[in-house]
Amino acid sequence: MTRHIRHAAAFCVLLLVALLVNTAWLQVLQGPSYGGNPANRRPAIARYQQPRGEILVGGRPVTGSRDTGEQLRYERTYTDGPLYAPVTGFASQLYGTTFLEHTEDGVLAGTDPMLSGFPLWRDVTRGRPPGGHVVTTLDPAAQRAAFDGLGARKGAVAAIEPTTGRILALVSTPSYDPAELSGNGPAVAAAWARLNHDPEQPMLNRAVRQTYPPGSTFKVVTAAAALDAGVVTDLDSRTDSPDPYRLPGTTTRLVNEADGCENASLRHAFTWSCNTVFAKLGVDVGVDGMRAAAEGFGFNDEGLRVPFPVAPSTFDTHVDRAQLALSSIGQYNTRATPLQMAMVAAAVAGGGQARAPYLVERTTRRSGGTVSAAGSRPVRQVMRPTTAARLRELMTGVVTDGTGRNAAIPGATVGGKTGTAQHGLGNSGTPYAWCISWARADDAMEPGVAVAVVVEDASARRGDISGGGTAAPIARAVMTAVLRSPPAG
Repeated sequence: MTRHIRHAAAFCVLLLVALLVNTAWLQVLQGPSYGGNPANRRPAIARYQQPRGEILVGGRPVTGSRDTGEQLRYERTYTDGPLYAPVTGFASQLYGTTFLEHTEDGVLAGTDPMLSGFPLWRDVTRGRPPGGHVVTTLDPAAQRAAFDGLGARKGAVAAIEPTTGRILALVSTPSYDPAELSGNGPAVAAAWARLNHDPEQPMLNRAVRQTYPPGSTFKVVTAAAALDAGVVTDLDSRTDSPDPYRLPGTTTRLVNEADGCENASLRHAFTWSCNTVFAKLGVDVGVDGMRAAAEGFGFNDEGLRVPFPVAPSTFDTHVDRAQLALSSIGQYNTRATPLQMAMVAAAVAGGGQARAPYLVERTTRRSGGTVSAAGSRPVRQVMRPTTAARLRELMTGVVTDGTGRNAAIPGATVGGKTGTAQHGLGNSGTPYAWCISWARADDAMEPGVAVAVVVEDASARRGDISGGGTAAPIARAVMTAVLRSPPAG
């Protein structure tokens, strides 16, 4: 009898070992494949079982969560969805996440290990801490001014605080309401199809994901290169700049819309945007000098994140002299995002120093404790301080005496550069209207804001589009909103 008991006991132990081996095989070796199986709804159920953390602008949430009572319980909601869509992106139960909803998903969803006070205990209980909050750098008044200024027109606005790199406004129009994509029903699928097939591309973030020929606003970069290289030493001395200017090695003649551009001084050429002067200056500086200047401002940088990726702005370095001449006036293959051109204006306003732009001030736990903070940002010397001082003088002249008068603000010193960038086959497309500018209140020590505006309004008549007439008033509204806002914090 004892022998039979021993055999039975041994068999039971064998079964127990087999069970443990099978369980370990399923959980350790096969677990990832089961966890990633589309038929496994447990991760999705767990993800939406609790409210998502909030994205805050000016101390107030612009997102929320709605209890649907369904299996995927909590659905994302948005306050002023179209206004903040280029920043928040969407959080969809069907289509995933974009922009801050994506890059800060760990904090918002409560899966970031930094949110847990006792990580080992969380691992044992498999609990999830409440979603944390993301505090943005946006100025709500500036964001609203940019959005209302663009109105029904297609375009984008980016505004930066020059002394810190904080992004104060990031707007793209036309926009959309991210709440339309939050759930998982037929209406969400219909909204997704409609938005993706809309020729106006409302889900495209034109401020950071679309590049444009910057046109005459790029002359700020060319002027910086010429001054730093010593090609120009006196703002008021005549330059060797024929009008028209024959592009090197070609029979093509470049002309101006303004008068008095032949051999004009840099001050006159900058104020009235003489193409011939800046094309010739770009050739005189050379490819290497122009490349160094452009890349100093941030062009050709494929790693810029704010924290979501920004499309690289480009300055082509594989060009002949004729192509370099066109590149130096913001044409040919030169392309820039509105954020990049706001960085150009900010570097001038900041005394020649450029700070990496950022959108997230800090992330916090639901209780308010800080998880991470932006901290100090790296500083890059773009140009000599004396060059920056001269450029501020030139940009101020554009607003007081030239094409940027519509950007002027009473009680503030404003510098700007307008532009009308041609595009399309044979320049047949409707031109893009640009304005980049910065402003310093008369009672402030440092400039408070730098802004870039681009308007690509296909409904406007070609002759009605100009940087000074179309984009400058929007820039003025944004800068005014920032200067009138109470200090951050």
